[in-house]
Amino acid sequence: MVKLGEDFKPAAKYTSYLALASVMAVILIWACCVGWVYFVALGEPFFVLIGEISLGVLAAIVIFVLIWSRLYYASVVYHLNDTEMTWKRGVWFRKTGIVPYNRITNVDIVQGPVMRIFGISNLKIETAGGNSGKNSAEIQLEGIADPEPLRAMIMDFVRGNAPSPAATGVDFGRRSAPADMQALLAEVTAIRKLLEAERK
Repeated sequence: MVKLGEDFKPAAKYTSYLALASVMAVILIWACCVGWVYFVALGEPFFVLIGEISLGVLAAIVIFVLIWSRLYYASVVYHLNDTEMTWKRGVWFRKTGIVPYNRITNVDIVQGPVMRIFGISNLKIETAGGNSGKNSAEIQLEGIADPEPLRAMIMDFVRGNAPSPAATGVDFGRRSAPADMQALLAEVTAIRKLLEAERK
């Protein structure tokens, strides 16, 4: 359960998803670029040597990808409060961001076939004026095991409502106006009273 005001991470199985998806991509690239050498070489020593060297490189890349997936998972942190959401991620190059709820225009749940195997989804969050009309989201909450309550909580904030306690683990009760709004209201009320007194 995501709790407001507390950091949360993707589901633990997101690490396995990252590892499998990355290894599949590496093997596919290897097969397209080098693997065909075995079928073309027909015993030519030079091409067989290239193929064997490429297998060693492939094994090293797979090991690297498995280590990277764990490091990347450890780097991903999300945080929601009652005005904005923040995120940070990255192994070598750290990326952080803040997205106020009043800029969010849409929240979509995205789940590819490999994600479906692991039972996880991404929340694709689009913002007003984000990415200059490109189709990519400004932020994605990756590897979420139960995305519906989280999307509902974010959309409640976008609409200006208090989120459901079941989604956040926090009972907000009635949200009070911010202190600056209360001060402004008090000032407007005082001005109205002065105007009414002048009319009498």
